[in-house]
Amino acid sequence: MSDTEVPLLSTFALEDILMKRKGLKRRLSARPHLRPVRIAILGGATTNEVADLLELYLIESGFLPTLHQAEYGRFYVDAVHSPEALIAFAPDIVYLHTSVRDIQAFPPINATEADLTQYLEAELQRYRQIWTSLGEKLNCTIIQNNFEPPVEAVLGNLDASLPGGHTRFVNELNRAFATSATNKLLINDVASIAARVGLDRWFDAERWFSYKLHTTPEGSNALALSLAAIVRGIYGKTRKVLVLDLDNTVWGGVIGDDGVDKIAIGRETPLAEAYTAFQEYCLSLRNRGILLAVCSKNNEEIARQGFEHPDSVLKLEHISCFKANWDPKHQNIEAIARELNLGADSFVFVDDNPAERAIVEAQVAGIAVPNIGNEVSHYARIIEAGRYFEQTSFSKEDIERAALYQENSQRAAFESKFADYGEYLDSLEMTAEIARFKPLYLDRITQLTNKTNQFNLTTRRYAQHEIEAAAINPDAIGIYGKLTDRFGDNGLISIVLGQKQGTELDIELWLMSCRVLKRDMEQAMLDELVRHAQAIGITALRGTYIPTKKNGMVADHYDKLGFNPVSETEDGVKTYLFDLHEYAPRNTHIRLLDATEL
Repeated sequence: MSDTEVPLLSTFALEDILMKRKGLKRRLSARPHLRPVRIAILGGATTNEVADLLELYLIESGFLPTLHQAEYGRFYVDAVHSPEALIAFAPDIVYLHTSVRDIQAFPPINATEADLTQYLEAELQRYRQIWTSLGEKLNCTIIQNNFEPPVEAVLGNLDASLPGGHTRFVNELNRAFATSATNKLLINDVASIAARVGLDRWFDAERWFSYKLHTTPEGSNALALSLAAIVRGIYGKTRKVLVLDLDNTVWGGVIGDDGVDKIAIGRETPLAEAYTAFQEYCLSLRNRGILLAVCSKNNEEIARQGFEHPDSVLKLEHISCFKANWDPKHQNIEAIARELNLGADSFVFVDDNPAERAIVEAQVAGIAVPNIGNEVSHYARIIEAGRYFEQTSFSKEDIERAALYQENSQRAAFESKFADYGEYLDSLEMTAEIARFKPLYLDRITQLTNKTNQFNLTTRRYAQHEIEAAAINPDAIGIYGKLTDRFGDNGLISIVLGQKQGTELDIELWLMSCRVLKRDMEQAMLDELVRHAQAIGITALRGTYIPTKKNGMVADHYDKLGFNPVSETEDGVKTYLFDLHEYAPRNTHIRLLDATEL
């Protein structure tokens, strides 16, 4: 192994990660194209262990973190009364590392319901002051721990029900935190994380009294993994596709040998029920917007029959891409990536065969291949432990994503009926909503800026507060585009953001979902961008193309639109200018909604 190569951190024992941390950090940090991120950690306890582990997991995830750790126990003071150090650090994210031991006052054992309400409001008010202060002074994203259950339940089972029970107080406080969450205030669900680890393995009294550490090393590791997943979610590094093997993965047995009627699925045996439970898990991912694909060494006709089994929870209609043949699986996965227009670094591959897992992991760059073993009852838990699909927001487009990809397949089939492409575009009966950024869509706009890699001229990433600021900046023009057609609603699929520089508009961001390629949406977006620009005295557009490994498809975007090249650097960054004095609208195939229809 070379000095810059390092296995996945998940292949190391925790004690080895902690022991070899500096060497692992050095080798991980040597990789190119790491994204800088600044994170301030405010704690009610010592934060070094969590911070050290978080740093490693973030570097492995493609970030170059700079961490600021405040002194333990000062999280309220540093956030509300003495924020100077935080302001100077200028974090992108503030993480509040608090635990049940940071609750200031519990209600007395003989408390009434009114007492409980009063104590809850006092504790909540303290945290609201923290969140408000950080939001006003830093305008950053806040990650707030909720609370693990108290170690001791003094009232026994009544602790969860009586107004004076500490367990009930924590449960009520966690519920209040949940209702306070926004896209700028994210909750790190410590209550659930601690439950999975187990309270007896989460807290060590000796570590607390000796070192003021909230957690055991195992607990710190679980926290760091969760926080890294949240950061990936903030910046759009979330996996989008679950690629499934079939035999002994989606169902028990080999369908080609055993026949459809002999595969293990349904409720008749413990093994069949376990496979059904895994299918239910996969379907739940699909229902929240994760695409499902099949990659199996099988006869396609026979493989498809498995989904027609009366006890199969998964149906063919749930699968966005189906590859069952005898080609190497890594080649089929590359074909799936092309068909879905997504990078393989958006994929998670699940296969019970360790040899197939190893080949795919070695041959397909960026793909996640969890070691699921061969016991189906553990598959879902192992996938969940990887936190591959972590999101920080949940939109209508997320729910409808799988259906959108299936509608695209229908469009492709429909296109083949037309000899003239313009006739095909007209037959789609496309309607677009293109307008300035609206509060209603800021979540989706932020999400797109952090997820879109291929049709993205600059690949600049934006946090929620940056998009909010652009939306109200009089010297900025931010427009979004939504597109519907005869097959369905594609949702919000394009964004252009520019900043006024004198009489020029500098286009900082131009992106579009690849699922609406070649529909003339670029022309419609340009028409509206020019209209808004001319309204504020802009006479020229300045466009920039910054090449990445993934956005080569738009290298000639500005050339195609008629922009004039101005300069090109040695690393391929191109700058263009576009004069607006005699601009004529380009869009001829898409009907734009007017102001009365928006």
